[in-house]
Order: sequence, then structure tokens, then C-alpha cells
Amino acid sequence: MIRLFKVKEKQRELAENANGRAPVKKQSAGELRLHKDITELNLPKTTTISFPNGKDDLMNFEVTIRPDEGYYQGGIFVFTFQVSPIYPHEAPKVKCKTKVYHPNIDLEGNVCLNILREDWKPVLNINTVIYGLHHLFTEPNYEDPLNHDAAAVLRDNPKLFESNVRRAMSGGYVGQTFFPRCI
Repeated sequence: MIRLFKVKEKQRELAENANGRAPVKKQSAGELRLHKDITELNLPKTTTISFPNGKDDLMNFEVTIRPDEGYYQGGIFVFTFQVSPIYPHEAPKVKCKTKVYHPNIDLEGNVCLNILREDWKPVLNINTVIYGLHHLFTEPNYEDPLNHDAAAVLRDNPKLFESNVRRAMSGGYVGQTFFPRCI
């Protein structure tokens, strides 16, 4: 019985190829779920999504966040998303391409967001992650930092922190570190 189904499947494939069409690539469960998540996105007006490798590569995309309030108002921050074929059972890998002075984003672009690590659950989706990233810019958290220097300044001297953020976003040095302009 099993062989019969394989033969029929092979015949169907050959017929499709004979019609001049390429065989249809089977999507993984992760791709199907991601496609659903992307079609149901409800992005804030300050956020956009793009597919640098084309719409055929849904598993790798970029999200641009332009905060309209808080310390980072007016900045443009780009994040790359790499989604595993076993998504949603594994959180997407998210990195910040924009070098930013932020307590929860280190200078290599790693992002400290609990739902990308220990608090990830398959019921969460891309929309949740994007809102979490957006929240990092409106409410930076000095209690769980990746950039310990920025966290200490935010905790001890919020006015100096605001000045450092403005200097970094305008394209300048904070301490010994240069930040390219992102306004």
C-alpha cells in the first residue's frame, strides 16, 4: 500500500514538471506558523517589517522601530530576525543591527528580552516579540542589563543617561565607544 502512494506521488510530480511548472517546495510547520504570524501582524505605526532576501525567505527578515516617545524618540533601530524551522517551539533569534547605547542591548547587538530566552512559550508570536522590542525603547530596564555601564547610568543619573543617549544617536562618543548616527 505504501509503495502505491509513493508511485502516485511520483507520477503527480512528473506531471507537474511536464506542465512546465517547478515542483512545489513543501513548507515546514515553522514556515506555516510564521506565515500566519506575519499575515496577522498588528504593528505599531512606528514599526515596519521588510524582507531583504525577498518574500520567498520568510524565515529571515528585518524590523525597523522608530520610537515616538521616551529617551530614544526620533531614532531608527533595525533588528534582524532569524526564525528556526521548529518555530514556535524555539524563539526567534533577534539582533540589533543599529549600534545603540541601551542597558538591554549590548554593543554587539544582542538583545536582553525575557520572552526571547527563558520566558519563551509557543503561544507567543512575532507580534509579541516586536511589541517587546518596542517596549525596550519606551521603558529601558536597568535591572536586567547587557550593557552594565548604560544600566548604572540610567539607575544613578537619568539626566546623564538621556544626554548619553542623545549623543550616541546623533553620532558621537559615549566614553570610549563611538556610535554612528541613527536619527
